[in-house]
Amino acid sequence: MYSERIGSLSPYLFAAIDDARVRAIERGVDVIDLGVGDPDRPTPSHVVEALCRAARDPSTHTYPSYLGLLEFREAASLWYLERMGVELDPETEVLTLIGSKEGVAHAPLAFLDPGDLALVPDPAYPVYRIATVFAGGVPYSIPLEPENGFLPDLGAIPEDVLRRAKILFINYPNNPTSATADLGFYREVVEFALENEIIVFSDNAYSELTFDGYRAPSFLNAPGAMDVGIEFNSLSKTYNMTGWRIGFAVGNRDILKGIGEVKTNIDSGAFEAVQRAGIRAMKGEQDCVDEMKKIYRERRDLLIKGLKRIGIRVTPPKATFYIWAPVPEDYTSIEFSKLLLEKAGIIATPGIGFGEHGEGYLRFSLTTPTNRIEEAVKRMERLKDNLST
Repeated sequence: MYSERIGSLSPYLFAAIDDARVRAIERGVDVIDLGVGDPDRPTPSHVVEALCRAARDPSTHTYPSYLGLLEFREAASLWYLERMGVELDPETEVLTLIGSKEGVAHAPLAFLDPGDLALVPDPAYPVYRIATVFAGGVPYSIPLEPENGFLPDLGAIPEDVLRRAKILFINYPNNPTSATADLGFYREVVEFALENEIIVFSDNAYSELTFDGYRAPSFLNAPGAMDVGIEFNSLSKTYNMTGWRIGFAVGNRDILKGIGEVKTNIDSGAFEAVQRAGIRAMKGEQDCVDEMKKIYRERRDLLIKGLKRIGIRVTPPKATFYIWAPVPEDYTSIEFSKLLLEKAGIIATPGIGFGEHGEGYLRFSLTTPTNRIEEAVKRMERLKDNLST
């Protein structure tokens, strides 16, 4: 009944986690969900108010521009200039997206022919691999190892792979590992892309969720980056707007034009009222972002204390709202995630769900109210006896 394309896919990781959560709740378990990274705090009120005003304007009720309101793209370009120091032409170097996931999923369709390779980090956000398969491409896994700071070793990719590779996905601050990258790494990526004629897709959706004085750079800060790639960003995590589905891509105009060609044939653009709310988010006061960072930092420190109490040592991440924690010895990531759910009512994401090289880890999300994380820490303390038997 289904296409071979559908048959080749594993169940989407976060849908499977949600199913496990529902089943546990049906059994009467008081579940603390540290699995999917969906901010629990509301969208800032000034952004909601901007949406309400725009939604009452009949001019927003018609088909929007395929490429997005120019005003939204201007706001995104100004945001990138002020935040990243990257100068962009809003008419040609910014593309509005229905969330960055949509852009990531559509991008390979513009550049991969059947059999072409995409260089995909492992572990990684599953959509990079899924999008490659949907485009008829072949994902080639690049291991992200802890001894290399969870950065890809581009020099270890075989020559025969490089000859067939057309695109490279990178993602820092990283989901799921919370690793960060510096400008030196991005310079290396640009040199690699130029030498091998490879297009770079940089996913920077967590750029603003940083702690302890760290500020995440943009791939486009590297000299020559605009010649070889683009960067995806999103309002979802920065402004608690996951359900609004609004984001953007910036960078090389020819690459953006290719993605735009796909979009004009598949979707009809982002709802204008949401774009106007996005403008308010990017151009308005940013105290809400600073407040969320404080909350996530507090939760980070709380959860790391709980993990330490059961013998799991984790270095506090400098970015994202995830903790990438090694599982105890003698457990696989799935086995330990099952133990947490069955014995403590805690959902965490098994690392194997992000790729082969995610085995041995769990990803904990900090997008759960602080009091529930405090409760999770107490349950972990009681769980320690189970681990010693």
